[in-house]
Amino acid sequence: MNQEIRNELQKLQALLQKEKKEDLHQYKERMKNTSYTERRKSGVCWYPVQLEKSKYNAAERVMVRVERHREHNESHLFQSGKLISFFTTDALDDENNSVNGVVNQVNEFDMLITLNCDELPEWTYGRKLGVQLLFDENSYKEMEKGLKILLSNEDKRLGQLIEVILGNQEASFNELPQTAVAHLNENQNKALQTVLASKDVAIIHGPPGTGKTTTLIESIVATLMTENQLLVCAPSNAAVDLVVEKLSDYGVSVVRLGHPARVTKTVMENTMDAKVLNHSQFKQLKSMRRNAEEYRRMALKYKRSFGKEEREQRKMLFAEADSYRKEADLLSRFIKTDIIEKSRVIACTLVGSAHDILRDKHFTTVFIDEAAQGLEPASWLPILKANRVVFAGDHCQLPPTVKSFEAAKEGLSVTLFEKAISRNSADVMLSVQYRMHQKIMQFSSQEFYKDALVAHDSVKHQTNFYDDLPVEFIDTAGTGYAEDANPETKSAFNKEEASLLIKHLTNYLTDVENMGDVNDIHSIGIISPYKAQVDCIQHLFDQSELKQHPLAPVTRIKTVDSFQGQECDIVYISLVRSNEKGEIGFLSDTRRMNVALTRAKRKLVVFGDSATIGSHDFYGHFLDYINEIEGYRSAFELIY
Repeated sequence: MNQEIRNELQKLQALLQKEKKEDLHQYKERMKNTSYTERRKSGVCWYPVQLEKSKYNAAERVMVRVERHREHNESHLFQSGKLISFFTTDALDDENNSVNGVVNQVNEFDMLITLNCDELPEWTYGRKLGVQLLFDENSYKEMEKGLKILLSNEDKRLGQLIEVILGNQEASFNELPQTAVAHLNENQNKALQTVLASKDVAIIHGPPGTGKTTTLIESIVATLMTENQLLVCAPSNAAVDLVVEKLSDYGVSVVRLGHPARVTKTVMENTMDAKVLNHSQFKQLKSMRRNAEEYRRMALKYKRSFGKEEREQRKMLFAEADSYRKEADLLSRFIKTDIIEKSRVIACTLVGSAHDILRDKHFTTVFIDEAAQGLEPASWLPILKANRVVFAGDHCQLPPTVKSFEAAKEGLSVTLFEKAISRNSADVMLSVQYRMHQKIMQFSSQEFYKDALVAHDSVKHQTNFYDDLPVEFIDTAGTGYAEDANPETKSAFNKEEASLLIKHLTNYLTDVENMGDVNDIHSIGIISPYKAQVDCIQHLFDQSELKQHPLAPVTRIKTVDSFQGQECDIVYISLVRSNEKGEIGFLSDTRRMNVALTRAKRKLVVFGDSATIGSHDFYGHFLDYINEIEGYRSAFELIY
C-alpha cells in the first residue's frame, strides 16, 4: 500500500476515535447526575410514559406504543432506528427493570418501539415507565475493525481497489457496452454503460430530481444478468428500504438485513426475520425453541431446598433445555444461510454489511447508494467484501453528521464518495431533472452543478395556476422579527417569521382554491434548518385554520435534514436567522440549502432576512437570482 494512502487511513482512524469520544461525551453529559426531568428537558428521555398498546409484529417481535404526557412537549432526540431502553422505576429487582429496543416511529407525543424480548415484561403493566436513548457503540466497533483490516490488508485485489478509489491508480474500464434501456435518457444510459464496463469503481452522480434511483436500479438489474448475487448498501435505513422496494417491484429476490424496527412496512416481507418465518423448516425451529423453553421452565420450578435426587433432576432438565437450544441455534443459522444463498441481492446499511451472517461472504460487486451521506470508515465496510464498487449519490447535498467539530474540521466530514469522484475519472453526472420548475432548479444548477442541469419538458413550466410565481423570497428585513434560541437545545427559532409563513400559506391556498386548481396539489412541505423553528411552526399550524384544511393530511413540517430525498408540490422554507451581527450559523453549510431549495416541484417560498444573510456570498447570489426572476417580496406586503 502506498505510504501516503497508509498515512491517510491512519489519520482516519484517529479522527474516528475523536468522533467516538465526542459522541460518548455528549451522551454522558446528558445522562450524568441528572434527574429524569432534566433528561427529559435535554431530549434523551420520556418519563413518565403510558403504555397504550402492545402487539407482535410480522417477525414475531414484541412492539409497544407509549405516550408521554401532553404537558411534556419538550424537543427530543428520538428518531426512527435509535437504540433505547424501556424501563420502570417501580421494580423491586434493579437487574430486571429494563429491556432494550429500537424506535420504529415517533411523533410529538407517542412512540412505537420494538423490544428485544420474546414477551412483554410483567413490570410494563406498572405506572412508572420511561424510555431513554442508549449510546450505540457497535457501529464504532465495526468501523474501527474495518479500518484495521484495511491497514493490515494482504489481499492483492483489495489493495488495488484501495489505491484506485483513493486516486493512486487510474480506474480501468472495459469497452462501453451498447446496452440501453428505453425509458432512460442519454445520460442515464451512459451511467448504466459505465457501471457495466467498470473493473474497479463507477460513480453515478445524481443531482436532485435526475432519476438517480431509477438509474441505480436499472444498473443493479443489468449487473444481475452476469453476476449471481450482489450486495447493496446505503448509510440510512430509509435509503436501503427504497432500493429494496424498487428491486422487489422488478421481481428481484432480495433479503433485507437489519432490525425489523428500522424497516418500513412496505419492505417487511423482505426482511430476514419475515423470510425465516416463511421458511419450510421454521415449524421445526419453533418446536425446538418451545421444547427448550419448556424444559427450562420445568427446571426453574425446583426451589432452593431440595435433595440430591431433585438436584439431579433439575440438572438433567437444564441439560435438555441446553441441548434443544443448541439444536435450534444450529437450525436457525442453517435457515438464514439458506435464505442468503437463494437471494440475488443482499441489502443492508453500511455498518449492517458487517453482520455475522455475511462474515465470510464475498461479492463481485457492491452498490452503495446515497454514498455522499456515509462516513468514510463506514463506507469501507461493504467494500471489504467486493472486487469492485459502484457509488451513487450527490456530494453537493447533505454530508454525514459529524458530532466532533475538531474531527469534522480535520477531514472526517469528507466522504469516500467525495474522494472517489474528485480523484478519479469514473463518474457520469445525470443532467436532466424531472422534478422542478425551471426557475426552482436554476439557482442550484448555477451554484452547484456548473449550470449543467436541464429541466425536462414535462416539468419545465409547471405551476399551480397560470399567473403564479414559481419562486418567491419574502424578505423580513426591517420588520424587527428577531431570532431567539431554545434555552435547552440552543436551536434557533423566529416566532414572528413562523406566523408570517402560516399567514402566507393560508392566503396562497385560498388563491389556489379560487382559481379551482386545489386538486392539483398533492403534497406540501414546510421546512427549516432549525428543529426549534420546526416545532414552532408545527404549534402555530395546529392552532391555525390550516389544521382543518383538506390538505392538512399531506402537509409535512420537518427539518431540512429530514427532507433529503423527498419532494413536494409546494415547499416553504424558513431561514430563521435575523440579527444585527449578520450571524447565520449552519446556514453557512450551503449543501444543506441546496437540499432545501430543490424539494419543491411547482412552488417554492423562502422566508428570510436579507440584511442578515446577504453578506454571505451564497445568499448574496441567491438574492441576485431572486431579483433577476422578479421573485422578491417584502414582508410588509403581507403584514399590512
